[in-house]
Amino acid sequence: MAEPKLLFELNNLTKHFPLKKETLFQKEQLVVRANENISINIYQGETLGLVGESGCGKSTLGRTLLRLYPVTSGDIWYHGRLDEAGKPINLATADKETIRPLRKDLQLIFQDPYSSLNPRMTVGQIIAEGLFAHGVFDKNSEESQEYILKTMEDCGLAPYFVHRYPHQFSGGQRQRIGIARSVAMKPKFIVADEPVSALDVSIQSQIINLMLDLKERDNLTYLFISHDLSVIKYISDRIGVMYLGDIVELASTPDLFDRRLHPYTEALLSAIPTTDIRETVEIKLKEGEMPSPINPPSGCKFHTRCPYAQDRCKEEVPLLRELKPNHHVACHFPLL
Repeated sequence: MAEPKLLFELNNLTKHFPLKKETLFQKEQLVVRANENISINIYQGETLGLVGESGCGKSTLGRTLLRLYPVTSGDIWYHGRLDEAGKPINLATADKETIRPLRKDLQLIFQDPYSSLNPRMTVGQIIAEGLFAHGVFDKNSEESQEYILKTMEDCGLAPYFVHRYPHQFSGGQRQRIGIARSVAMKPKFIVADEPVSALDVSIQSQIINLMLDLKERDNLTYLFISHDLSVIKYISDRIGVMYLGDIVELASTPDLFDRRLHPYTEALLSAIPTTDIRETVEIKLKEGEMPSPINPPSGCKFHTRCPYAQDRCKEEVPLLRELKPNHHVACHFPLL
């Protein structure tokens, strides 16, 4: 089996959001530590699932990766295109002129299909906007009209929808429009930011199957962000588990569900409803909510809620290390 081709290489990627100073005499600049020193690889043609509680930094990571947010520190090496010297492009430090042509390669599917579409534009105009902006087609050309209708058909939208407005569609149809807008650019990489969380369960499966079909046809690479572990398990090849801005576990989907090594992952998976009476594993977190990302705990950020925490966990930050082949965990006392 051939080695997977590297698409993204993240090295110590960090994203902080500065907070407004409350008083003129406040010396220290407080920041929201959304992402902290994240180092992972994303391979061409895979779906990397990203899961964690609300507020853990999943969406921020996806948007920083696309450079919708400026990077605080670290590197984002994009191997999909090479520079004049034949080296990958560092999106973290690239200027606007370098990034603009890459926008075709890097697309985003938004969480809310209601607010992510311009209500004053028709379906055809929404899909065509990026194509015209990047000069893929000339405006109002016959080729562009044929391409838009073909893209709509591929995403399960009838041709007569082309002149309708977003308010005339259901949630599932609107999300199909959002997907069509993204895949029309023929991207290499798509960040899907909780694309089915606002939809009915019956519609979720249709949208997920559509995304899988498009991935197979166009060899797409997804970063699929969700808090629904059942969805993540179905669509992902690998899964990264986030807690308070850190990746605490990274493994293939079967490995993660068969043998999770981090206590936080164990707690997440034990919360999935099941009808299997053999699934008796349950872990109880210490009471309390996730700490603030403005002032996170020292050492391991999870130690305030971890039932296995020891003194070392309070002082020393655990590194993400490979304990099993392609199975990484950031924990001093993993569940071996």
